[in-house]
Amino acid sequence: MSVLIKKDACIACGACISSCPFGAIEMETVAVINDKCTGCGACIESCPVEAIYRTDEEVKEEVNLEDYKGVWVFAEQRGGKVMNIAFELLGEGRKLADSLGVELSAVLLGENIEDGARELFAYGSDKVFLVEDAQLKDYRTDAYTAAMASLVNKYRPEIVLIGATNIGRDFGPRLAARLQTGLTADCTELGVDPETRLLMQTRPAFGGNIMATILCPNNRPQMSTVRPGVMKKAVPDKNRSGQIVREDFTLSPENIRTLVKEIVKEAGRIVNLEEAQIIVSGGRGLGSAEGFKLIEEVAGKLGGVVGASRGAVDSGWIANSHQVGQTGKTVHPKLYIACGISGAIQHVAGMQKSGLIVAINKNPGAPIFQVADYGIVGDLYQVLPAFMEALKNGDAENIA
Repeated sequence: MSVLIKKDACIACGACISSCPFGAIEMETVAVINDKCTGCGACIESCPVEAIYRTDEEVKEEVNLEDYKGVWVFAEQRGGKVMNIAFELLGEGRKLADSLGVELSAVLLGENIEDGARELFAYGSDKVFLVEDAQLKDYRTDAYTAAMASLVNKYRPEIVLIGATNIGRDFGPRLAARLQTGLTADCTELGVDPETRLLMQTRPAFGGNIMATILCPNNRPQMSTVRPGVMKKAVPDKNRSGQIVREDFTLSPENIRTLVKEIVKEAGRIVNLEEAQIIVSGGRGLGSAEGFKLIEEVAGKLGGVVGASRGAVDSGWIANSHQVGQTGKTVHPKLYIACGISGAIQHVAGMQKSGLIVAINKNPGAPIFQVADYGIVGDLYQVLPAFMEALKNGDAENIA
């Protein structure tokens, strides 16, 4: 949906300019809308001559699908360090690129990050598009969207993959809107139809009760965001090399609407569930927030981290950074211990690919037992202390 101006009706009064919250209207001989427009429509109400209107029809040139080739991965970095999600996406991107017979490329935006570019080759990238500029040091929607859109319009990849991180969930939709293409969010599986070359993008729908496969047949690139922890990293090959393609960044500071003045990291321990090898999770069966003290004790003894169900998080017993499941984090540790978790499908979707699943629940009919390798029917407040006692003289570090 677009906001357009009737040039023959505009009287150049400037009312729309003062009403636009995004600075998206400029005055030439008549008012002109630039690419900062979000389609909010604030200018429509302000126009005294009704020269501004909304249309449901996007003005877009017909896309020649054959002009688009290649698979791209947005390599997210923070503080100059490439995030783990980039390596996961490269593993999946390598499969897609091989199926299509095309190159796999990574896009890295930032400042003084060439070492990160070379690291991407080890995980399967054939080429890295490197854009370095002080304005790209920290993520900002305007700057990153302008840089990435320029690259896509120049090189025309057929597939673009982005991690569904906090950054990716902001960046992906904005980029798709700029490129006038579709975006499938939170994909859990990707594949390629060999006959049509269409990307098959599978994601949970209707609360996880069904899996929907979505296609983007008429526009390019085909874009997906993928949740961290869903795809497994390939084994890195440090002998691999590739081509670094350097591109300039030309957006003026006046066109970037935000300024990063300070980055304040959350106090306390960082919970890295996606990379944990052992996770001990608690649910509503704990009965109270006090129950997580026992969960933390068990996790600490095993050298693991603490997870939680949505029920426990919604009850305020633990921070949402610990949440595992469809609306939390997707994990695949070597060992997953579910304590007092019933096993709703939304939770199971986030941990069912774990190497070994142990479930402890008083209810013998709890759904969690259907996905568990080992199930213990009993009171977790009796089972876990007995488990800890058994570990006292054992080698807990080798349990996984």
